[in-house]
Order: sequence, then structure tokens, then C-alpha cells
Amino acid sequence: MIKLTFCLVRLPHLSRDAFQAYWRGTHAPLVASVAETLKIRRYVQMHSLPGEASAGIRASRDAPDEFDGVAELWFDSLEALAENARRPEAQAAGAMLLEDEKRFIDLPRSPLWWGQEHVIVG
Repeated sequence: MIKLTFCLVRLPHLSRDAFQAYWRGTHAPLVASVAETLKIRRYVQMHSLPGEASAGIRASRDAPDEFDGVAELWFDSLEALAENARRPEAQAAGAMLLEDEKRFIDLPRSPLWWGQEHVIVG
């Protein structure tokens, strides 16, 4: 399995609550509606707690500001992703999701990457 990890920073005009409500209530159903088209096997949203909940642990590590959330999406393989790039319906679905992401995610401040999990515990 290949995993996309997307660390989300909200647009400056949105509160954390408004960002997370839109992400879960509006964007998540859009992802679900095209999951089969994009061959998404699993989609998980991890919503951050208010900043004060993480302040102590961040300070102890001199860590940067936290993200507003993390999206995780699993796919079967790099080949499946390459196939998405060749299918017009997958391209259209991806474009639709990107247009919606622009409504609530500060994309230039939100890193994302492909990776492969190595489970150590659990």
C-alpha cells in the first residue's frame, strides 16, 4: 500500500472550528463520492486539538506550529496512481477535489508526500 499524508494548514480567514467543520462536513463527502474513481482504499482525517493541548510537548522539543489536521489516503500501489493519471474520470475527480481544497486549505503552507508505512507497534 502507498499512503498520501497531507498536513493541512487552514486559510487565514478561517477559525480552527470552521476549518474542521468544512473539512469533515463538506470535503469528506466529496472525497467519499470519488473514492472508487480514484481508487482510494482508505481515507482518514485527524483533526488537531486546540493549540494549548499541544503547547507543552511542542515547547519541550522546540517544535514548529502545529497543523490544523492531517489527511491520510491509502492506495494499492504506485502503478494504481499512475493509472489514475491516465484516466479522464480520475483526472476530473482529482481536479474537483483540488478546487474544493482551495476553499479551506492554505495549500502553499500544507506539505504532502507519498510514503509507505512500516508498522512497529500494533
